[in-house]
Amino acid sequence: MKTIKTRVHNISKLDPCYVIAEIGSNHNGSFDLACEMIEKAAEAGVSAVKFQTFKASNHYSKKTPKISLYKENIYDLIEKLEIDRSWHSKLAEVCKKNGVDFLDSPCDTEAIGIAVSVGMPIIKVASFDMVDVRLINEISNTGKAVMFSAGMCTMAEIETAVNICRKNENDNIIILQCTSIYPAPIELSNLAAMSTIEKAFGVITGYSDHTLGDHIACAAVAMGAKVIEKHYTLDRTMSGPDHIFAIEPHELKGMVTKIRDIEMAIGDGRKNGPREAEMEFYKNARRSILAARNIEQGEIIQDSDIVIKRPGYGIPPSMINLVAGRVAKINIEADTPITWEMI
Repeated sequence: MKTIKTRVHNISKLDPCYVIAEIGSNHNGSFDLACEMIEKAAEAGVSAVKFQTFKASNHYSKKTPKISLYKENIYDLIEKLEIDRSWHSKLAEVCKKNGVDFLDSPCDTEAIGIAVSVGMPIIKVASFDMVDVRLINEISNTGKAVMFSAGMCTMAEIETAVNICRKNENDNIIILQCTSIYPAPIELSNLAAMSTIEKAFGVITGYSDHTLGDHIACAAVAMGAKVIEKHYTLDRTMSGPDHIFAIEPHELKGMVTKIRDIEMAIGDGRKNGPREAEMEFYKNARRSILAARNIEQGEIIQDSDIVIKRPGYGIPPSMINLVAGRVAKINIEADTPITWEMI
């Protein structure tokens, strides 16, 4: 069974869900804010934090038409959101100090090199970049695990990306189902696609969540997601395109708590009868065979002489046909559980 190892975590079908707090560009160009976000995400119990490293000049044509979601030209907006690349080594130390993995979505050769130099265990390819075969080839050649968000993708496009990785002898692949709308409508989540992708490509799957709230992310875990990525901010009222649909620190902590509860609730699938904690109710609140009236020693017990009631100290109800016709060895008072020793 495939296991992807990071500095502090294992990611596999058998390990706890790997929870990523997507900081992206919500640091708003402030190193101190970025550090605070890492610290509070760690306090919330996440596995990793993730940033985005891009340059507008490598990312968008200046001739790109206006996108209706944004008030300003997309090139100018992206230029404002660029991260200072000198931060990465320092942010890596902050992550290490706080016990979380440092991840990134690098969008050019220099950014990929930085990700490798600071020891990122996984390199992310954003949904919008899934068709960039050169970028995927370069990232998969680093030897690092590759995580894809598959928003807007066809199965053929996913297959192309997976084949590039495997051609480069890199089979440490994670694919996240995603809807590339901000915020994303719940009805477009298509969580069932995780299973489709897993069966088709034999990879670890998860969910990159752009919906409001945390209930769809939690549902994804219940359906088998082993990675959850959720956009995160310190304050939704901050300026910037990704704050409004992100969750705040107390909500992030709540989501992680729910995910861990869900994982405990899923269990191992075996149905072996009562658990130790259920034994009191098993004995006192289950039904068994009881005397319907006072039965004298030596009497032949008739079907009308017995009843199925709680508690469960008597002979199991499934054996009622083996009790009728037997002889009472002792006096049995009405409402008393009947055991094999009595007949």
